[in-house]
Amino acid sequence: MTFRLTSAEFSDGQRIPKRYTCEGEDRSPLLAWSGVPPATRSYLLACDDPNAPAGIWHHWSLFNVPVAVTALREGLSCHTHVDAMREAVNDFGEIGYRGPCLPPGHGVHHYHFRLLALDIEQLSLKEQAKCKEVEAAARAHVIATTELVGTYFR
Repeated sequence: MTFRLTSAEFSDGQRIPKRYTCEGEDRSPLLAWSGVPPATRSYLLACDDPNAPAGIWHHWSLFNVPVAVTALREGLSCHTHVDAMREAVNDFGEIGYRGPCLPPGHGVHHYHFRLLALDIEQLSLKEQAKCKEVEAAARAHVIATTELVGTYFR
């Protein structure tokens, strides 16, 4: 079985519903995954926009997601610890999820929700770690990666 990330809210390459953006409720979407590699001990979920005017913009990083978790409910990002899970400081300077919020008239942006299967149960990072720091710490522990890309424009 192939490692796969999906959402009931949008399919790969489709438009992200407005409620998951700064024009809506700015809540994280429901996400689920399957085909987990056997050596997986935890997950890292990241959401980035490579089309941002300043380069890659980090919208979310959720890490230390337990291996038993195979789905994240809508609106999970609550700026607090959920079980062992932690959220990083995004490029908006906030902890947690911030959805698409691109400049009007900037064209279509692609939001890459990436799920990394890791061979370690927890990443030991300082409080208020930034998304870039989380991804750098995880790099040596990645077993597999899957991605779901949503689009948005305004």
